[in-house]
Amino acid sequence: MKVAVIGGGAAGFFAAIHVKKNYPKAEVVLLEKTTKILSKVKVSGGGRCNVTNACKSIPELAKAYPRGSKLLKKAFHEYNTVDTIQFFEERNVPLVTQEDQCIFPASNDSQTIIDCFLYEVKKNNIVIFKKRSVIEIELEKIGVNLVFSDTDLAPLFVNKVIIATGGSPKRSGLVWLEKLGHEIIEPVPSLFTFNMPGEKIRELMGVVINPAKVSISGTKLKATGPLLITHWGMSGPAILKLSAFGARLLSDKNYEFSVNVNWTNEPDQNLILDRIREIINAHPKKQLSSFRPYGIKERLWMYLLEKIKLDSIRKWSEIGKKGINKIVNILSHDVYKVQGKTTFKEEFVTCGGVSLESIYHDSMRSKLSDHIYFAGEVMDIDGITGGYNFQSAWTTAFIAAKLR
Repeated sequence: MKVAVIGGGAAGFFAAIHVKKNYPKAEVVLLEKTTKILSKVKVSGGGRCNVTNACKSIPELAKAYPRGSKLLKKAFHEYNTVDTIQFFEERNVPLVTQEDQCIFPASNDSQTIIDCFLYEVKKNNIVIFKKRSVIEIELEKIGVNLVFSDTDLAPLFVNKVIIATGGSPKRSGLVWLEKLGHEIIEPVPSLFTFNMPGEKIRELMGVVINPAKVSISGTKLKATGPLLITHWGMSGPAILKLSAFGARLLSDKNYEFSVNVNWTNEPDQNLILDRIREIINAHPKKQLSSFRPYGIKERLWMYLLEKIKLDSIRKWSEIGKKGINKIVNILSHDVYKVQGKTTFKEEFVTCGGVSLESIYHDSMRSKLSDHIYFAGEVMDIDGITGGYNFQSAWTTAFIAAKLR
């Protein structure tokens, strides 16, 4: 049996390794259209590679996926985060778990993961071909012909093919799969940060608020978690989660909308009001600048006071009812105008791709051919930040590699 895996990224390598494990006598080739392999693995997690998440609860794990959660909820029973940890540790790649449950190689270097994969590929005699861009798949009775963009290369016949080409930023990159009859969901960016060119809060770049509650005005989108103020606007897990779950909606808005921030993480305005009154009663003679509610960072507190035009040298007992209301409102419902987005670090994640309606969920096999399988982000599957996108790549690649 001859098997080709298209795509030299995380899902592609994982699939190729497991095909060889399941079918030791099979001839396995890995085709990459560029000159680089595992490039996303290299830059992920700031060059450290967040291989998975420590979450062991399958229902909770599935909640991290705005798209594909139903498929993955079943798939994780076959291969999940515990299995991923075991895979790397069995290959002498020790892992460490951070407080936020993100799991990295103990070396804190993504090259460790790359070296692990390259070793497995070499050990299993898997052949890697670079600069092999597949532009068409011709269906045959016992397999498929892979047609390359380089006309000097003859079509490659294989019995089975696993497509693991990753997310495509444009629909045009998926036309060759659409021609076979697969339904394509229009791709749009998922994980991204919010640009706020007209907002003064950008001057607070580097300030982290953990946790904060954020939501998108006029929608049901909301998230809680660390929020990072940047020189272009806002980032951090809370913002990235909003961007993932709101990917298509925010694209429809052309990335122009308002984001509401609750700096206290307290959803009940009345409780915030009670806290402010307690401060006034306990510290009436203190200046607003010297006592910050909810332990808010000094730079942020001074900025918020300036925004609502309350003099920081005023005493708490002097702000009156109007001042109290201003503070409660700014703490619980601070509004910023978003005008554009920025890709999160170098990690490009898409919402969209091959529709899950075109795929058998128990095998990752195409409904249009017994010889075609899918793995990773080429499908309409994506997760929030925290190792979840790699986990879905490992899981779908593991299942596709069974070739059932």
